[in-house]
Amino acid sequence: MNQPELNELLSTLPLGEIRYFDSIGSTNDEALAWANKGAPDLSLIVADEQTMGRGRLDRPWFTPPGTALAFSLILRPTADEKPHLSRLVGLAALAITESLQKLGLTPQIKWPNDVLLNQRKVAGVLIELVWSGEDVVCVVIGIGVNILKRAVPDTDILRFPGTSLEGMLGHPVERENVLRDILASLTALRPQLSTDEFMNKWGEALAYRGRQVKVDMGGQTVVGRLEGMISDGSLRLRDDNGKSVTVRFGDVRLRPFTDILRK
Repeated sequence: MNQPELNELLSTLPLGEIRYFDSIGSTNDEALAWANKGAPDLSLIVADEQTMGRGRLDRPWFTPPGTALAFSLILRPTADEKPHLSRLVGLAALAITESLQKLGLTPQIKWPNDVLLNQRKVAGVLIELVWSGEDVVCVVIGIGVNILKRAVPDTDILRFPGTSLEGMLGHPVERENVLRDILASLTALRPQLSTDEFMNKWGEALAYRGRQVKVDMGGQTVVGRLEGMISDGSLRLRDDNGKSVTVRFGDVRLRPFTDILRK
């Protein structure tokens, strides 16, 4: 993977500028700095290696050289998109699931920001906003995908079991093709962001839908049946008393009920 190859591979997509790094601390940090300097809409940062990659709540994201996808996309939301910024994590997750379906896999979205294969995490999404006063002027969408087996860290440092595309398929895949497919899906899905069709797609891809789950929310624990989502992308559960519970974005740990029984 290098700059000229990426430019050629992605030339048919409606992207802004593209920057490639052999090694970088964090693609999101680089994208945030670039966004503040005026990067155009749909500008892209791609790295072969991340030395300080992170996920939600500054949890480390493991990206050794040559084994994974690590990239960040800069979006400048339109006036029509700004009321629906909470759906952008779903936009990225759906783009990943569509790309993996093309490989013959059956991915699911573990709300809010992980993509699973066979109940194991293969990809994650990190959304960060750039503000000007009370207005969001830019959004950075960070995406990491485990391509080779070596991209999956040791189990003792994982919060959730991990896997890779190579591990699931039984053979390596080309990172560049997965990158192109994710970006193609994301740009195609973006015009649907405000629609019910988009929310239906996101809801249909949810892991554990219809199952009993446990959600830990900053000291509060809720157990109930996962029914789906509401329009802002928040999760909707039905607890054991039949009460509807809304789970909003934050420090949320979602687990299937079978995991609860084992602990």
